[in-house]
Amino acid sequence: MTAPSSTPPPASHQASPHQASPREASPHEASRHRAGPKWASPKWASPKWASPKWASPHGASPHGASPLPSALPPLLRTSLARGRLEITAFFRDRESVIFTFSLPVILLVVFGEVFHGTIGTTGVAFRQYFTAGIIASGIMSATFVNVGASVAADRADGTLTRLAGTPMPPAAYFAGKAIGALAVAAGEAALLLAVGTAAFGLRLPATPGRWLTLGWVFVLGTASCAVLGLALSSLPRSPRGASAVFNLPYLVLSFISGVYVVFRDLPPLLQQVAALFPLKWLCQGLRSVFLPAAAAVAEPARSWELGRVALVLGAWFVAGLVLCMTTFRWLDRE
Repeated sequence: MTAPSSTPPPASHQASPHQASPREASPHEASRHRAGPKWASPKWASPKWASPKWASPHGASPHGASPLPSALPPLLRTSLARGRLEITAFFRDRESVIFTFSLPVILLVVFGEVFHGTIGTTGVAFRQYFTAGIIASGIMSATFVNVGASVAADRADGTLTRLAGTPMPPAAYFAGKAIGALAVAAGEAALLLAVGTAAFGLRLPATPGRWLTLGWVFVLGTASCAVLGLALSSLPRSPRGASAVFNLPYLVLSFISGVYVVFRDLPPLLQQVAALFPLKWLCQGLRSVFLPAAAAVAEPARSWELGRVALVLGAWFVAGLVLCMTTFRWLDRE
């Protein structure tokens, strides 16, 4: 006779007939238990900003803003993102905003109240002549001065050094600066135009042709002054020196380019010097938009010379691009 086995019977034989049999786990529950808790899943373990779309500068959107459409070319998408960042940074700096927008308005109001009379025999009020010139001067201030000073500050605080180590194309940085300058210049021009229209009788363009002229003169003038600011941004040795480097030529050109004085009344030598730079032609192009056709006789050539305006502004834009490629520095001298 064999001894009884000490091995207990299977658990299934020990279960009570009144005890419910264990329920088989559903596929969903099984996968959930295998994957672990919700916070441990890959979706929750990696934050949104750590995904490739947000980690890469090509799809990044600063300050939590919605990303730009991925259908855009990478360079264009990055340039637009940089432009939005430049606009946001500018309007967060209250001192820059107040100075940039208030100074031209103050000059317009003060000089508009001081100077009266008409331009020769044209019957055009000097206030209107001066308003067109101060709009051009404000555009140059918002582009040439602001862009050059901001790039010098980026170089001094190490921003350019950090950007140089990222996959961002260098062209996107330049395009972002240009987009920011275009937005600021458009806001300043609109503000000055509103003041000049309300206070000094400046008239808005009355024909589609004049609106078209306003568009290409503004874009070419903004672009040429902005790239010149980029090209000369390597001259200042510090952000403090940038103010002198950019404001000195800006102020000199403002006085000899027909902003504060009727251009034809300037000495011939100063007229020839001013004709070499874009501000004189930007002023002349804007006068052709806002002043009556009769005012053209007050120009040295007795016409608006819009073809030459486009040629000179376009040439300065190309020259500025060449200077940017040859003189721009990502690192500080020190």
